[in-house]
Amino acid sequence: MSSLNPFAVLRRHPNYKNFWIGQTVSQVGTWMSGMAQGWLALVLSNDPLMVGLVAAAPAVPIILFSLPAGVLVDQTDKLRLVKTCQALMLLDATAMWYLAWSRHVTIWWLLGLSFFFGSISAVEIPARQAMQLDLVNKEDLRAAIALNSSGFNLARIAGPSIAALVIAHVGLAWCFALNAVSFGAVLLGLSRIRLQPTARVTSAVSQWAGLREGIVYLRRHRLIAGLMGLVAVYGILGGAYIPLMPVIAREQLGVGASRYGLLLSSIGVGGLAGALFLAGLGARLPRGRLLRWSAFAFPVALIALSTLRRADFAYPILFGAGVFMILNGAGSNAILQHAVDDRMRGRLMALYALLVVGLSNALGAPLAGWIARHVGVHWAIAGMSTFMLGYAAWGFRRWPEMSAV
Repeated sequence: MSSLNPFAVLRRHPNYKNFWIGQTVSQVGTWMSGMAQGWLALVLSNDPLMVGLVAAAPAVPIILFSLPAGVLVDQTDKLRLVKTCQALMLLDATAMWYLAWSRHVTIWWLLGLSFFFGSISAVEIPARQAMQLDLVNKEDLRAAIALNSSGFNLARIAGPSIAALVIAHVGLAWCFALNAVSFGAVLLGLSRIRLQPTARVTSAVSQWAGLREGIVYLRRHRLIAGLMGLVAVYGILGGAYIPLMPVIAREQLGVGASRYGLLLSSIGVGGLAGALFLAGLGARLPRGRLLRWSAFAFPVALIALSTLRRADFAYPILFGAGVFMILNGAGSNAILQHAVDDRMRGRLMALYALLVVGLSNALGAPLAGWIARHVGVHWAIAGMSTFMLGYAAWGFRRWPEMSAV
């Protein structure tokens, strides 16, 4: 019988413990840096468009480079690749700190460093995701992915709060300094990982041949094809309500900045609760049924949000949305990782990163903003969520394998 303790996987797998601690610390630094970058972009440009471009800049190289990077991941030592990428991210964060501290930073430096960070992430994300199976066994993989999501949501709660204190007391530049230090924590954790040598595919196929092989594999594997469709729709449309939260807070719920922060925290706390639930109890529940249930519950929660006009009622709804979003996202990831062949793992995780990180930020958020501008934010949320609900109803009939795993 599996343990109900969501942190039991850390005790059973010391390598994953080293990875998770460093990764969680780094995520706190990343959220601090993201908050500081947005504020710095506004100060430097006084232009909302430039603020949006800085936020979108990391997503562009993920769209451009992540699929070729997946071929590289499948042919390379994943741990070494992640170490190299994290070291480059440390240099990026250090450069951002120095430019902000010395007051030499410009909006173009900010755009350039954001694009550079995204270029590294295009390789690092699929390598890190694919490496997780090397750190745990398949039986504990879902718990490990869920615990990774809990670290992300813990960082989403803590990072902006710490950043606000740092900016108020020592200045904005030191958010970037602490982000650089956080990458040092990741490198320390990675240096303590000890993996057994494993046979690795070393075929020197071209990038295009590797991509074609991945596409053929995806088309022939019904479960993975169905899951990727679900990931695409929910990644692009499902995450779009978060960038719209300032508009929801001010125009729909009629609250100011302080209560807006509480609304965001409700999502983060819900995500953390969902991740810990999945890590502790997920192994005792049918994966497919839990995925199906969360795929319907998530858009229903967002539709409920679109009808509200009082923030008091929005807090529990956003908490629920955070829970269901993580159950759906982490559940899809875990089933994908169980189903995919090891030789294709890097390419699959690269496609996952393109959909969840790249297209979500570069397409989903602008699309939601465009709809909200023309018909109102509540109709934008309701319309996109209704589409998700309809896709889930169609998708689980089209690919019944998703419910059967």
